[in-house]
Amino acid sequence: MVYHSSFVNEEGITQACGCPLLPLKSHIRGPAPISDPGKTDIIDEAITFFRANVFFRKFEVKSPADKLLIYSTLFINMALKRLEGCRTLAEGTKAIINLGLEKVPVPGEPGFPFGGLFALPQSQQEADLFRNYIKQLREETSGRLLNCAYRPNGTPNKWWLAFAKRKFMNIVVP
Repeated sequence: MVYHSSFVNEEGITQACGCPLLPLKSHIRGPAPISDPGKTDIIDEAITFFRANVFFRKFEVKSPADKLLIYSTLFINMALKRLEGCRTLAEGTKAIINLGLEKVPVPGEPGFPFGGLFALPQSQQEADLFRNYIKQLREETSGRLLNCAYRPNGTPNKWWLAFAKRKFMNIVVP
């Protein structure tokens, strides 16, 4: 059974490209509203549900927040793929920083993985808002993922890194 996002009826949430810009528990500057540190955010859900959702080839979108969950799941898969060869936390951190420096494509641009899932931006401002939100989401996800992928002593958690070999929704991760 696919796990869906619990952020179903979020009132007053800004949207960009048909995707809700949900609050994040983040210290990184960006357009995302700040979430209550005691509450679960979309990144917590994505990391928690990743190991179950990565096995599915199809994902029925039941709410706009599911789009964000799908994107986050693919990004986690991509990040784990980059961490696969890193034997220490320092190497993993460097690989994740390099991943964070990559250009973030928006719907309609080459390299965006979910062409039909997200609406095309109606203006350059909407494209920039979406790009900046996704960049903030990716950076925050990367930081939290390092805590899962590596043990406190800095060695890789092979149980987590084994999921790098999985293809989410039959998408080949570079």
